[in-house]
Amino acid sequence: MTTAQTQAQAPANRRRNTVVWGAVPVVLLAGAMTMDHIPGTDIKLTVPYAAEGPGPTFDTLSEIDGTPVVDVEGAETLDTGGQLNMTTVSVRTNMTLGQVLARWAVTDDTLVPIEQIMPPERSEEETREVNQAQFVASESAATVAAMHHLGKPTVVNVHDVMEGAAAEGVLDKGDKILKVEDTDIAKPSEVQDEIFSRTPGDTVRLTILRDGEEETKEVTLKANPQDEKQPMLGILMDSEPAGGVQVHYNLNDIGGPSAGMMFSLAVIDKLTAGELNGGKYVAGTGTINDDGEVGPIGGIEHKIRGARDDGAELFLAPEGNCPTVKRTDAGEMTVASVANLDQAIDAMEAFAAGQPVRGCE
Repeated sequence: MTTAQTQAQAPANRRRNTVVWGAVPVVLLAGAMTMDHIPGTDIKLTVPYAAEGPGPTFDTLSEIDGTPVVDVEGAETLDTGGQLNMTTVSVRTNMTLGQVLARWAVTDDTLVPIEQIMPPERSEEETREVNQAQFVASESAATVAAMHHLGKPTVVNVHDVMEGAAAEGVLDKGDKILKVEDTDIAKPSEVQDEIFSRTPGDTVRLTILRDGEEETKEVTLKANPQDEKQPMLGILMDSEPAGGVQVHYNLNDIGGPSAGMMFSLAVIDKLTAGELNGGKYVAGTGTINDDGEVGPIGGIEHKIRGARDDGAELFLAPEGNCPTVKRTDAGEMTVASVANLDQAIDAMEAFAAGQPVRGCE
């Protein structure tokens, strides 16, 4: 090989080396964007963000694996029609940088700081437990709200007694509170009203039902540790139907309180003649309290998109979510604004009859 040929090939070799070595950082970056940890170590390469998007919907009037999603026992249930779907939000965590960028580029998911999904003071398991507890509480509130709407009796149940509280050693878990002094009780809020009308140190007479027998108990109220002027009985309460009626909700791996309104509507539909939804496909979301008031929830835009894409005709949205609802594309689906159970039922009746529905405008 001549000297001229060697000199001519040298720049080409340098260019090839430059291309090869210049590609190394790109390859390393691409690898870092797809790996969730450094190989051979426990060091994570995930980013501190979560992606929220539309989750699955569940028809509260249907069955899952042969079991009713909402199962009412101890009362005659009637035929239903159409659909009453609760909606969910899918949450993706432990994502690599590449996965986050991909969701940002090709989906309508919302990226939020991971602290909004999993508070730093809680572990993943603790967060799941909190979400499950909220879901169970929403089930209880949904049942009681439905009973109150239907004019059926309810009873206040002692869910737990706090350690060191005034009621410790006097009330037991599972007791039913029938009266505070001479006032009949049907809701936990009525117990609270009676207790808060007194002062720490007062003795209160309670009529309870324990093991099927009525008993009278006296409790000397203690002060709330957070507010010495506020009396405290020191119990956790929930309500349940009276007269042997029981409602079971058979959905697993669902958390949070946002299914409350749809659960309550399903109970009402099963205990009421006719089709509450007019035979339409209705979806929705919203928390519920014992009085039937509907509260706002998170991720409403994703729930609307999920219901829209699933073919829902009417969506029941909490009035408190209206600012976000107005910015969300619902397509051909009608979105109703509701603040309580009565408004949700009115919206379904109006929609089924072809009449205008109260929206967020």
